[in-house]
Amino acid sequence: MKTIFKSMSCVALCAIIAAPVFAQQKDLYPEPEGPGPVVIISKDKNGKEELINVFEETQRPHFHDPRAPRFLLTDQQGKFALGIGGYLKTTMEYDFHGIVDDVDFIPAFIPQPGATAVRNQFQMDASTSTIFLKLVGRTRHLGNFIVYTAGNFRGSGKTFELRNAYLSFLGFTMGYDTGLFMDLAAAPPTIDFQGPDGMTFYRATQLRYEVSLIKGLKVGIGVEMPSVDGTPAKNVRIGKQRMPDVPAYVQYSWAKAGHIRVGGILRSTTYEDQVNNKAKSLTGWGIQASGTARLGNFQLYGQYTYGKGIAQYLNDISNLNVDIVPVADESGRMQVLPMKGWYAGLQYNFSKRVFASATYSRSRLFTEDCYAHFYETQYKKGQYLVANVFWNISHNLQVGAEYLHGWRENFNDVNREANRINLSAQYNF
Repeated sequence: MKTIFKSMSCVALCAIIAAPVFAQQKDLYPEPEGPGPVVIISKDKNGKEELINVFEETQRPHFHDPRAPRFLLTDQQGKFALGIGGYLKTTMEYDFHGIVDDVDFIPAFIPQPGATAVRNQFQMDASTSTIFLKLVGRTRHLGNFIVYTAGNFRGSGKTFELRNAYLSFLGFTMGYDTGLFMDLAAAPPTIDFQGPDGMTFYRATQLRYEVSLIKGLKVGIGVEMPSVDGTPAKNVRIGKQRMPDVPAYVQYSWAKAGHIRVGGILRSTTYEDQVNNKAKSLTGWGIQASGTARLGNFQLYGQYTYGKGIAQYLNDISNLNVDIVPVADESGRMQVLPMKGWYAGLQYNFSKRVFASATYSRSRLFTEDCYAHFYETQYKKGQYLVANVFWNISHNLQVGAEYLHGWRENFNDVNREANRINLSAQYNF
């Protein structure tokens, strides 16, 4: 009881120790100068600097990931700290001269001709608001020890949905997290939660290992829970998978806000041929090059991805169920199609408080074995253009405005377009 009373007294006094935490997000996206948001609540000051360093070194770099937590609770020895934080984000959206049938701007979801007469649409969304817990510490045998869980309200009916849940130590990470076949730090800033249509983005349960070999050079390899979405076909069943997905990468960094990365992924896609009562597998693979660089007040972003049977990983194409597709003239047989996605973006930092960016992206699904002839209304390619500006009113409050334009083209060359204006306000806690 005495210990609890002392801890509550610390909270009532707001803090014993206050210190700034700087993270990878700060290197990419400017923030106003001044005291940092982190407050450490503890009976003992010992070890506070080491704990802050752990939070700094392990900060997630993606624009939509939460910043450093506002409060840290430490143990009596000062060896572990629990961070509690997140953000509340509200977005207003208005579509005009064409709509996207989703709260995210996904060109693949621009309605087919004749599907709707509505050409304008107003929406509001707060479901990307995020809550997280992060336990960090420095240990003698396990090095930096991290347990991280986070979620938002993108579940069915706006219920809570898990986004991350992993344990990390000695270069190993196990649990549920963003996949290794992607480059979080090379993703451009957008209000749109989905991001560029040609960007690689996915989450998976995984075990991965990452290590720095020499100064600036880092490599990683992992095994991930497979997920295969295929086009429904007669006498074919898609379900259980026999092999994990295997991603790997090599990355060279020359500064906190500059790196290039080359990665690849190998996967097996299993399906049941019910004509011959036999399980069959097709090999999918992908390669990717990505990077970001600082040039004065400019920040450059880019990524290019190509492969076969990797629809699961590409933003736009992941909505089409085309990891594997039917061979038109052979019952019970499937195939993997080639596909690609890319984007290029430019950010300009006007000051510590204001920055703007523009990004153009494309994705493309190719055809083989007459697939386009039998699925002529299927998505062939999409384009995504975004321009935005963000204002950091304070350390915790950010507002933004954004324009998006999207194109969708089918294999029969039918085109549709849509436009959207986004306004957002985000408060970090």
